[in-house]
Amino acid sequence: MFWIKNLVRISQTTSSSVGNVFRNPESYTLSSRFCTALQKQPEIETVQAKDVVNGLEPQRYDGLAPTKEGEKPRVLVLGSGWAGCRLMKGIDTSIYDVVCVSPRNHMVFTPLLASTCVGTLEFRSVAEPISRIQPAISREPGSYYFLANCSKLDADNHEVHCETVTEGSSTLKPWKFKIAYDKLVLACGAEASTFGINGVLENAIFLREVHHAQEIRRKLLLNLMLSEVPGISEDEKKRLLHCVVVGGGPTGVEFSGELSDFIMKDVRQRYSHVKDDIRVTLIEARDILSSFDDRLRHYAIKQLNKSGVKLVRGIVKEVKPQKLILDDGTEVPYGLLVWSTGVGPSSFVRSLDFPKDPGGRIGIDEWMRVPSVQDVFAIGDCSGYLESTGKSTLPALAQVAEREGKYLANLFNVMGKAGGGRANSAKEMELGEPFVYKHLGSMATIGRYKALVDLRESKEGKGISMAGFVSWFIWRSAYLTRVVSWRNRFYVAINWLTTFVFGRDISRI
Repeated sequence: MFWIKNLVRISQTTSSSVGNVFRNPESYTLSSRFCTALQKQPEIETVQAKDVVNGLEPQRYDGLAPTKEGEKPRVLVLGSGWAGCRLMKGIDTSIYDVVCVSPRNHMVFTPLLASTCVGTLEFRSVAEPISRIQPAISREPGSYYFLANCSKLDADNHEVHCETVTEGSSTLKPWKFKIAYDKLVLACGAEASTFGINGVLENAIFLREVHHAQEIRRKLLLNLMLSEVPGISEDEKKRLLHCVVVGGGPTGVEFSGELSDFIMKDVRQRYSHVKDDIRVTLIEARDILSSFDDRLRHYAIKQLNKSGVKLVRGIVKEVKPQKLILDDGTEVPYGLLVWSTGVGPSSFVRSLDFPKDPGGRIGIDEWMRVPSVQDVFAIGDCSGYLESTGKSTLPALAQVAEREGKYLANLFNVMGKAGGGRANSAKEMELGEPFVYKHLGSMATIGRYKALVDLRESKEGKGISMAGFVSWFIWRSAYLTRVVSWRNRFYVAINWLTTFVFGRDISRI
C-alpha cells in the first residue's frame, strides 16, 4: 500500500539523516552561517571552561555573522506589529534574506481584539503567524524568525545583541546571541501609557495583545461566577460586577460597546441571579472619540448610555487593588479594570542613543531613515518625524504603520535592484519620492449593531461621516477584507455567524 511505502522511505531517510548533514556541503554552510561558534568551538570551550572554574555561568554568544559576497543582503526587522509585518510581506525575498526578532511569533489584528474579550470572536481569529505573512522565513535557508528581544544595538558594527524570551524561572535561562545586518528596521512598536500613575501596572489590564484579551476574559467570567457564591456581601458583589474602562479613544469605546452587548444578550440570560448588578463605567479626562466628528461623538454618547454604559469625566490619580481614585477624590470600586489611554515610547526606544521626536519616539526623516546612523530605519509607533523635517508626528494608528511598512518595502526593493542592499552601499543613492501619508478615515463600533464611520482626512476637513446600522455593516465588511489571510477571514466570518445564531461562549478555559 502507498502509506507503507512512505513509511519505509521515511525510516530510511531518518537513519541516514545525521550522516547527510555532514556530507552535504550546503547543510554545513547553513549551520556555519547560523552559528558562528562552529568555526571557533575550541576557543569557546576554553572560555566556558574558565567560567566554570571561576564559578560563573558559561557565556553563550553565538549568532548570525555578516553576509558575504554571493549571499543575499540581510534585512533585520525588530518587531511583528502592523509596520514590521507589512514590510516583511512586501519585501522581495529573491533580493534579501529576512530575519525577524520579536517576543511574539504572530501579528495581532488589533481592530478586532476587543471582540475576543467577550467571546464574539476566538483568539486565533485575530492572530496571524509571521510564517504565513512571509513564507520565506520558514523556507529560505538565510531567513529566520527568533523568539527574542533586542537588548543592545551596535550601529557602528551593524549588529544587534538579542536575548531569547522565556516563560518563568522554571524554563531555560535566556540565550544571548548577535545578529549582523545589512539593513535594520526598528518596528518595535510602543507600550501603553500610564502617565506615571501609581498602581496602574500592578492592577490594570491593558488591551494590546492576545494574552491581554485572554486575561480580561478570564477575569470577567471569574467575577461573574464568584458573585453567585452564597454568603458574599452585597458590596463585594457590586464591586466584582463593576467593569471600569479608562480611556475614551476607539479602543476603550469599542470594548465598552462589546461588553455592554455581552451583558445585554448573554449575561442576562445565563447569569440571571446577578443580571441587575453588573455595570460598565467609561472614564475619560476629556471628550470621548475626540478625533471624530462632533455629531458622531454625540451619537456615540447617546447609544452608550442606552446600552447601560456610564460615562464619567475625570482624571485617575491612583489605582489600588480594588478601587481607583479620581482627581476630585471620588473612589470607584472595580472588579475588572481595563486601561486604554494611548501609547508612548517603550523602554527599549528610550534607551537608544538616537535623536528623538518631540514625543520621545525615534526621530526619522521623510524616507523612514534614522539620519544619525547608516542603514537604520524606523517605522510604526516607535518612530516620529524629527522637528528638522518640518512635518508633524503621525498618529499611532494601524493604517499609518501599515502604510509606512509598505512604503519601506518598496524602497528596499528598489535599492536592492540598484545594488544598494548591502551595508554602507546606499550612502549616495537617490531614494526617490519621500513618504506621504493620507488619512483614509476612522471607524469604531459602539455595540447594539451600531458603528461610526468618519471618512474625512482631518477633523476640520469635509467628507462622509455616518452612524447607525449601515455604518456597522460597513465597519464589519471593511475589517473582514483587511484581515491578513483567507484562513482568518473564514474564522472571523464563521465566528460572527455562530455568535449571532447561538450567542457568545461563556466557558472559562
